[in-house]
Order: sequence, then C-alpha cells, then structure tokens
Amino acid sequence: MNQRALIAAAAATLLSTVMISTGVNAASHAAAPAASKEKCYGIAKAGQNDCANLAGTHSCAGQAKLDNDKGEWKYVAAGTCNIMKGMTADEAKKASMKS
Repeated sequence: MNQRALIAAAAATLLSTVMISTGVNAASHAAAPAASKEKCYGIAKAGQNDCANLAGTHSCAGQAKLDNDKGEWKYVAAGTCNIMKGMTADEAKKASMKS
C-alpha cells in the first residue's frame, strides 16, 4: 500500500471513530436548517432545546433544564419568533446580562 492510501485509510478510520463515539450518523445527523428558519431564544421547553445554550453549560439538544430559559433556543419559521414572544441571540445576551 502506498503512503497516500495509508494516510487516507487512517484519516477515514479516525473520522468514523469520532462520528461513532459522538453518536453522529447519516440517519441522526440533522441537516442545517433551511434559510426560512431562525433561532428563537426563550421559548424552548425543558428538554426541547435545539442545541447549545448561550451560557455554554451544554452543547447538545434536549438538555434545557427550565421552560423558557432565555439562553436556550429552538429553530422556528422565519418571522415567527417575535410573535411567540421569543428573542434574537443579541436580545437574549442582553437579557441574560441584566439577570
């Protein structure tokens, strides 16, 4: 086996090991949201957030501890966050500084 093929095989093995250990696979990996979606802070129910929070205390979906935490977010249809009484990331950062 030539050196290039060996390096490619090693890289593929490493990548697949990382993906397996983090639970990422083609079936469970969510695609990036369409442009018609936006992050809406302060509306996620406990355990129903979409990803990492503003505080950086977790980096995974489903780990919100409180309903409507200002630092947790969900994807919503563009233009609906304000209607749902949610906040943009900047608004949520400012609100979390005040508390």
